[in-house]
Amino acid sequence: MVSTFKFTHFPELKTERLTLRNATINDSNDLFELYSSKAVVEYMPFTPFTSVEQAVNEMNWYQQIFDEQTGLRWMIQDRESKKVIGTCGYLNYERTNNRLEIGYDLSPEYWGRGLMPEAVKSIIQFGFSTMNLNKIEAKIEPANTASLRLMEKLGFQKEGLLRQHEFEKGRYIDLAVFSLLRSEY
Repeated sequence: MVSTFKFTHFPELKTERLTLRNATINDSNDLFELYSSKAVVEYMPFTPFTSVEQAVNEMNWYQQIFDEQTGLRWMIQDRESKKVIGTCGYLNYERTNNRLEIGYDLSPEYWGRGLMPEAVKSIIQFGFSTMNLNKIEAKIEPANTASLRLMEKLGFQKEGLLRQHEFEKGRYIDLAVFSLLRSEY
């Protein structure tokens, strides 16, 4: 069954402690702070940001993938402080196969509070119920143990290892592939 999800308006999601929403220019400083952290970008395909302009370019890319209907990237906003503390979303949307790839990041000062599972559960539910997905995939560097634990906690199954699958930061990296099927959700 082909997905019937339409990218007509950016969906806002709310959890107990978080608002997941579209990026705005007002988020540029928070996003710069997030992506200037070495700990946050350690397993991402770029080096720490050195300017707010890079954050603006990143948010422009979020809009581009939405416009192209290939992905959604939510800003994770703390409902109490209104600060953007991370991002999460989907990439490489395959409408015909009802499949996409999930990704997420969070400011280190918020690690260990259960916020990432809260955010990711919300977008998984959106993916299966609203986007009518059949499969959500994750590709994770094996050294990223926190992300591996999150996927296992959320019921994702390890499918295998893509050896030296990408060239990032001057080296080839392996990627562990995890997935969650609608039938397992």
